[in-house]
Amino acid sequence: MSGKYFDDLSVGDTFETGGITLTEGGIVDFALVHDPQPFHVDKVAATESIFGGLIASGFQTIALTFRLFRDTGVLTGTNLGGHGMDEVRWLAPVFPGDTLRARVSVEVLTPSRSKPDRGTVRFLYRAYNQDGIEVLSLTMDHVMARRKADI
Repeated sequence: MSGKYFDDLSVGDTFETGGITLTEGGIVDFALVHDPQPFHVDKVAATESIFGGLIASGFQTIALTFRLFRDTGVLTGTNLGGHGMDEVRWLAPVFPGDTLRARVSVEVLTPSRSKPDRGTVRFLYRAYNQDGIEVLSLTMDHVMARRKADI
């Protein structure tokens, strides 16, 4: 699937992703390299934490949520990069065995004033576990290519 161009998108467009199930090993492996806090890497210490058990790093949750959206094909060949991420909220812990899915919506479309071949799309990312509990919310600005005929 080729991606959506800036001009193909409208405010309110929403994309549903597939799912990914986190494993204990995957959580620990990610955290050992990127976020080595006891409740991410040590099962015993994690049981004594406020979470009562091992949880995924919030940064792993962000990375997986982005990957799920990327896998929809919306960004394929049309995403030129990103400007940034805002309003990151980790709303609930993610445990081994949880399956994440995401819903990503177009919030704002801003054509570039200086580069007519592109525009910025602000997407609202929301990730949910298998019980429908929202675990993550953030906005991310993507620079997206415009269709040549629309320039």
